[in-house]
Amino acid sequence: MAKISSVYICQQCGYQSPSWMGKCPECGTWGSLIETINSNKQEVRSSKLSIELERLSEVKSVDSQRIPTGFEEFDRVLGGGIVGGSVILLAGDPGIGKSTLLLKLAENVASLKKDKKVLYVSGEESAFQIKLRANRVFASQGKKQIPENLYVVCQTDVEAIANLFWENDFSLVVIDSIQTMTSDELSGSSGSIGQVKYSTQILHRIAKEKNIPLFLVGHVTKEGAVAGPKVVEHLVDAVLYLEGEEFSRLRLLRAIKNRFGTILEVGVFEMAEGGMIEVLNPSELFLSQRRKNTPGSIVVPTLQGRRPILAEIQALVTPTSFGMPRRVATGVDYNRLLMIIAVLSKRVNLPLGNSDVYINIAGGLKIFEPACDLGIALAITSAAKFLPISDRLTAVGEVGLLGEVREVAESKRRLAEAKKLGFKTFLTSHEAPTLEQAVRIVTGKMSDDR
Repeated sequence: MAKISSVYICQQCGYQSPSWMGKCPECGTWGSLIETINSNKQEVRSSKLSIELERLSEVKSVDSQRIPTGFEEFDRVLGGGIVGGSVILLAGDPGIGKSTLLLKLAENVASLKKDKKVLYVSGEESAFQIKLRANRVFASQGKKQIPENLYVVCQTDVEAIANLFWENDFSLVVIDSIQTMTSDELSGSSGSIGQVKYSTQILHRIAKEKNIPLFLVGHVTKEGAVAGPKVVEHLVDAVLYLEGEEFSRLRLLRAIKNRFGTILEVGVFEMAEGGMIEVLNPSELFLSQRRKNTPGSIVVPTLQGRRPILAEIQALVTPTSFGMPRRVATGVDYNRLLMIIAVLSKRVNLPLGNSDVYINIAGGLKIFEPACDLGIALAITSAAKFLPISDRLTAVGEVGLLGEVREVAESKRRLAEAKKLGFKTFLTSHEAPTLEQAVRIVTGKMSDDR
């Protein structure tokens, strides 16, 4: 008889311990170690298994045609569309729009692939609830009926779902969500590490064998990390995050892993009454509510993947009310902000030691490339001196510790995007080799007029 033992597994990070502990030593979570049956029984395998070697140079290349999602922004993030047999994990906060986005994506694929079925599996909602959302989304787009080849199943048994995979020919399957899937082979509850890993392995294997694209929905914890599915990121082909501020209609789709494309692209969506709408020109959206001729505002052309996007950098400089001045960065790297403030104080003689400095990227965009250094420095200077920057000026450049302005990659593409939106003055390392010269050009006076 096989010897049965138990192991305690952390439900947050997957750490294993032979005995129970109140706090996980790996991730520091309290009460997360759950006892799981661990069998030492092993199948007897032959030691004379025959494995055929295959030359990589002789492997036939198959030109797999990607399936368009119906969203240009989604296709951009995936690298051109959905690859057959790919397994994609979509994560995001509750209520951010994951289910709405994937339901519309499933409808788009069903309309395109009318000869095959599209399956939407829900473990959290009833079919009636899904139909209500579908009617709202489709009615807002002027569509009268839902595609006949779009099917919905409300089921959490992963073995039953696996049987559907084998018995039908699907062009796309959506699992909403992977944390609700369970198997009778395991004793853990839904959402536990064991159940999530086992369910993902079963669905992953079938998706690869039948060449069916599979979307898995994953939830994000309050700390901002993907809950259970974090342990299966190595299995999936792509990991996408749907982000957005709590009170903003803007949604950003990012890839942190993509075996079939770059992870640098960003898809921009807007949550409307009728569901998720893609934003094809993000620059206009980010600048639509900009207040012109206001101190502390400047526009910078940033690159999100291969696409240039114009974003507004806002700065606010106020006298500090406490002994230690505050530095707050929203959408930019905090340490980069501290460095730019130090360079402004030392190289441009801008006194900021007794001032609070706040930096914000309007619209919820996050910019972490050094190309926005010059824009941040000029926005701070404009706010500190209360001198507005021309609303037709845009600046791009990296600022060094010596106060020099360095050239950045893809400058021509950035400036070409700025020209499309009517900007006429461009401030780069060619026009201003040093930060002091850039400040002098923007303010129209010497930066050290004290």
